[in-house]
Amino acid sequence: MRYNQVKDLIVWVEAYHGRLAEQYRAKADAAESERLQMVLSYLANHETRMQAGLRAIFDESHEKRDVLDTWFDDPNDFPQPPQLEELADKPVGNSIDSVMESAVEAHRTLEALYRHRVNRAVIEPEAEFFNALAEGHNAELRRIVAGIEELQGV
Repeated sequence: MRYNQVKDLIVWVEAYHGRLAEQYRAKADAAESERLQMVLSYLANHETRMQAGLRAIFDESHEKRDVLDTWFDDPNDFPQPPQLEELADKPVGNSIDSVMESAVEAHRTLEALYRHRVNRAVIEPEAEFFNALAEGHNAELRRIVAGIEELQGV
């Protein structure tokens, strides 16, 4: 579908974080290495927090709530690009390094999606909204990497 509202994208990304959280939890339950379990549990909790943060935007009192009803025209496939779906279905990995690689790739791809929306925004509030999401994802990625590195040293 070419025309969408911002809320359509946010609903999809919220569900995407939920899928990642489920994958990390399932992988943590099956992991034999205690460190790998800790890393996967950490990532599952992180994705759950990201999902809750996006869900909170739909609260009537949220300062960015009005942006959700904004329409945008994007000739690309929605939610875009299809590699996001591929990332969600991609195996998580069996080592801390491969898990971290997967998490970094997912976050960088979502950040790129938000940056794309900033560049295509027609109104300033939409650009500000997606820029805040992109910056937040960048900060979260730094936290994830630092958290995993800390867990590796345990």
